[in-house]
Amino acid sequence: MSSVAELPPSVAELIPMTLLRPGQSGTVDQVLGTGDLVHRLREMGLRRGARVEMIRPGTPCMVRLDGHTLGLRSNELTGILVRPS
Repeated sequence: MSSVAELPPSVAELIPMTLLRPGQSGTVDQVLGTGDLVHRLREMGLRRGARVEMIRPGTPCMVRLDGHTLGLRSNELTGILVRPS
């Protein structure tokens, strides 16, 4: 049995932000990681409910957030779980 099938539907819909395709959007649901990293990402606006669009995956990832373009290392984004649109 697939592990995704065993998860509640609300959790099964979440993916790491790094898996968004160029042009695909999502809504941030969870920000996971060390305290300092989570704090810094939240200060940048990457918090629950934020709407993000992947511009370019890879390192650095280019992401659009509130009309601004952010460049981040992909390893920093693996702990950001989004609900794809």
